[in-house]
Amino acid sequence: MILIIDDDVAIRASLSLLLKQNGYKTKEASSPAQALELAREHQFQLVIMDMNYSIETTGHDGLQLLGQFKQLMPQVPVILITGWGSINLAVEGMRLGAADFITKPWSNEYLLQAARTALSLSQQAVVAESELSRKKLDQQYDISYIVGQNQELLKILKKIGQIAPTDASVLIEGESGTGKELIAEAVHRNSGRKSQPFVKVNLGGISSSLFESEMFGHKRGAFTDAKADRMGRFEMANKGTIFLDEIGELDLNSQVKLLRVLQDRTYEVLGDSRPRKLDIRVVCATNKDLAQLVEEGRFREDLYYRINLIKVKLPALREREDDIPLLVKHFVNNLKKNYNRPELQVSPRALQWLKELPLPGNIRELKNLVERTVLVAETDVLEAEDFQAQAQQGPAKPGDKSLPAVGTMTLDELEASMIKKSMGYYHNNISKVARALGLSRAALYRRLDKFNIPYDAAD
Repeated sequence: MILIIDDDVAIRASLSLLLKQNGYKTKEASSPAQALELAREHQFQLVIMDMNYSIETTGHDGLQLLGQFKQLMPQVPVILITGWGSINLAVEGMRLGAADFITKPWSNEYLLQAARTALSLSQQAVVAESELSRKKLDQQYDISYIVGQNQELLKILKKIGQIAPTDASVLIEGESGTGKELIAEAVHRNSGRKSQPFVKVNLGGISSSLFESEMFGHKRGAFTDAKADRMGRFEMANKGTIFLDEIGELDLNSQVKLLRVLQDRTYEVLGDSRPRKLDIRVVCATNKDLAQLVEEGRFREDLYYRINLIKVKLPALREREDDIPLLVKHFVNNLKKNYNRPELQVSPRALQWLKELPLPGNIRELKNLVERTVLVAETDVLEAEDFQAQAQQGPAKPGDKSLPAVGTMTLDELEASMIKKSMGYYHNNISKVARALGLSRAALYRRLDKFNIPYDAAD
């Protein structure tokens, strides 16, 4: 967001309109007092301010305000606007830390260029600072596969690195799609159990009737359909880490059975009454408020405290929107390899659009959106319109009542589109197309026939 400061309402309106038309969000202030108040209430990435106010015509009040901004938010760049007769004040402002100055009357193109440059340099400085911290964490812990520079994420990664060597149970809370499984894996990979199994269990997909069989295993003949011995998830995870995802979905009856295992670290296989010892690290995850479920009587309080020794709360993607460009580039880089499209890239305007896009499904939704867009894109440079065409809902803009474009392609249509693009790219060479798509030649032929895509049968 950009803060515009000028006592002339026409100048403020003109600057605000120009910046909004180019994808920026703005706030306006007509006086130093109002500007400082806004600076305390909001996080700005850039300040554009006039050097002269009606109180004084010398511009010294502008220099004073600049100094106050540099104390209040030293990392935020400030661009000064001044007349030719006050160039000396602009130079003094540069000495005090201003990023640039522009003289009246200004060129819109130059002002936009100055704004982009200031923002870019500022972001590079922030990234460089974060990278030092991130690099230090990556050197200390095995977490490099988790993408992000957001300070809250870095705090979480540091916490994970610190608690991983212990055997303390960990409860990971966060909305769907925030990366809880990756954090659970980080706990395991940085623990003394890293060479042992990491077993993932989606408790939301296990019914109460199947809980014991799935988790503890069974012997042949233990019940009607038990036609062979089955190893349970706890036995698979023995000596390692078990990740119990969606633990908030577990019914009360199964909660009792789980608690007993976690309390005693023993279990019994169905059809075998002999207790078996268990040596595991337990990591749980939920997108629900377990404390609220406890109050409602839907989750056992004793189980809650058993799994909640260490709590990790993951931020939603909207709380770490500065990581969206990094995540998009990460996904695109992977898709470059998967689809053999080395020239694939995302335009800056598209990245800005994605930062403003409501993504209730968080990282998972962003990843799916990027992949769908890549599958149907006609060019190697992905623009905002490409993503908008595949998004369920575009970013909300004040006063914008138009309906967003909605992606309507089915999975079959997406697959057919990708095969057609690959056939064109490799000039109908079946072997190369199959290799690029990760298919056998026979599987590719079946799909070509399914989608009525012409090919040379002699190839």
